Amino acid sequence: MISSEKYLKDALDKRRNDGSFRTLKILQDMVDFCSNDYLGFSSTGSLRAKILEFNQKQPKHVFEGSTGSRLISGNSAITESLEEYIASFHNAESALLFNSGYDANIGIFSSVPKRGDTIFYDELVHASIRDGIRLSYAKAYSFRHNDIEHLNGIIKLANGNVYVAVESVYSMNGDKSPLKELAAFCENNNANLIVDEAHATGVFGSAGNGCVSDLILEKKVFARIHTYGKALGTHGAAITGSKLLKDYLINFARSFIYTTALPYHSLIAIRCAYALLSESEEANQSLHNNIKLFKKLLRKNEKNNLIESSSPIQCIIIPGNENVIDAANKIQKKGFDVRPIMNPTVPAGKERLRICIHSFNSEDEIKMLAETIEKLF
Repeated sequence: MISSEKYLKDALDKRRNDGSFRTLKILQDMVDFCSNDYLGFSSTGSLRAKILEFNQKQPKHVFEGSTGSRLISGNSAITESLEEYIASFHNAESALLFNSGYDANIGIFSSVPKRGDTIFYDELVHASIRDGIRLSYAKAYSFRHNDIEHLNGIIKLANGNVYVAVESVYSMNGDKSPLKELAAFCENNNANLIVDEAHATGVFGSAGNGCVSDLILEKKVFARIHTYGKALGTHGAAITGSKLLKDYLINFARSFIYTTALPYHSLIAIRCAYALLSESEEANQSLHNNIKLFKKLLRKNEKNNLIESSSPIQCIIIPGNENVIDAANKIQKKGFDVRPIMNPTVPAGKERLRICIHSFNSEDEIKMLAETIEKLF
């Protein structure tokens, strides 16, 4: 019998040998081109100022903990009011808060599809969706990325209630899902479309209400997951959908039932982040202008394998863990915080630099980053 310590050591040694060993790093005094803080809510202090202004009106609540799960002592009028606001903002009938986007995806995919049902998921969906699917007793099949023809070819495998899982903006590619076509496909095939809007919330749509609302597809989507650790600069997530879905999740989603609720300061941070969105048209425009500038300066070519994307996530394929780590290290030495995405997070041969553009990146910073990247190829 192999001891637990030997198993752990062997697994880590294998990661070291294939160049995929992960470590935690603190990189200071570098220009941010890696965080999901697309609008600068977290780093520029705009969200902090909004929270402090709000808390001056209710100072006694600032350091209150939630004290328990929502079903015991962790529910409050503030929480329910926030959920009503979120539902209204995203033009949904209802919303339910979760402690993170991971918890939200685990909750919905592990509890809604049942034994005898079928889930079809884009091959590039987030790990949290995959983990939720694993906890479900439903049959699950992946389809090629953004390939509705492939999905149409395997839909014959469906049994029971059918669910199709996608991201509106893919976290490791930055490209968008063909939501209009998918919504029509699901409608024609009696399937339920679930859309993770993590990297679209705050970035796309009116005042950042997401890609589904931007395309006026709310009534054709079974559920949406909006997370707050990206453009909104805080933490937590919400699932929007019908009142029936909310009631079901309260009763059956284990990642909601068996966890301590978000504390007061997290709820207020989310509410203030939404309020800040309505004041951030200029920041949003700056973000999209910066994305266009970066793409203009770094056109995809034979030497520079840039994935096509109109989102803040811009990725350059550099096959091989060692190669992409080396490229990231060279860029970091020039003062730009760009991180490598390695296998097994992405498939072997698809390792990449993941570059995140922000509203607060200056034109000179973007130009210097582009020049630095061009010199690598």
